Amino acid sequence: MKEIRVFSPATVANVNCGFDVLGFALDGLGDEMVIRKVPEKGIKITKITGAELPYKAKENVVGVAGLAMVEALNLDFGFEIEIHKNIRLGSGVGSSAASAAGIVYGINQFLETPLSNLELTAFGMKGEAVASGNEHADNVAPCLYGGFTLITGYEPLRIVSLPVPEELYVTIIHPHITIKTKEAREILPEQVSLKNAIKQTGNLAGLIAGLYEADYGLIASSTQDVLVEPYRKNLIPDFDFYKQTALKNGGLAFGISGSGPSMFTLSKGLQNAGAVEFALKKALKEKNMKCESYVSPVSKHGNRILEQK
Repeated sequence: MKEIRVFSPATVANVNCGFDVLGFALDGLGDEMVIRKVPEKGIKITKITGAELPYKAKENVVGVAGLAMVEALNLDFGFEIEIHKNIRLGSGVGSSAASAAGIVYGINQFLETPLSNLELTAFGMKGEAVASGNEHADNVAPCLYGGFTLITGYEPLRIVSLPVPEELYVTIIHPHITIKTKEAREILPEQVSLKNAIKQTGNLAGLIAGLYEADYGLIASSTQDVLVEPYRKNLIPDFDFYKQTALKNGGLAFGISGSGPSMFTLSKGLQNAGAVEFALKKALKEKNMKCESYVSPVSKHGNRILEQK
């Protein structure tokens, strides 16, 4: 095998009560990457479509994650990379994570002794740091593992795959506004009350239990955020109006995807997810807000090979 084309999915991180520790993969929406094995060591980016990104490997999420892996393994060969971005930069659905996860997953296919998803996540985090300023795994992990993933620790890195109920769908609404991740972090308080910490912990535990039991009522009641959303929602005009609209039209839970501006709604079944999409698009139009939307099951699969030569 000399060349592969890889698909890397969009992801939703935080999922309200799981700030910085919980994420899940979307189905169908994602980036593609062509990876060619070449005799020259290192990473060379030869083509980029869909976004204005640097070609220098050390300045690109793909290059940084790939180089970290190539150098750590001391490979005696290298790779030429084509990046085809289908996820909007800064949309809040894991654009940089898709790039970071896609390259390490792709390189792994060329190894005689492939690495585990846990090891690949650690390399992918190196690329994420280029985009966000810090290494975090709540988008990279679901890219690689698929489904829901829970980060239970970073030192050492621990990741748990969680089950996905069969009828769990997500509606994504991406309003055409810009939110900088750094700004979204800076508005958060450094300390929280014990009361809210206890409530958030219970919500996260309840959501995890709901996923294992496929208990949609428990998923709905637990996917509440008392620590982050009260601050970050102010970055999205009319957030509460959109939230009420989603929940009134069949949504189980509504929240900010990552640091935004995309918002997600969890629903039971495709019909409810579609009704939420229709209602939200109408609501945003009422507020003169342009947007894009997407409906998908919560994917049980992460990165995958589309073609190999």
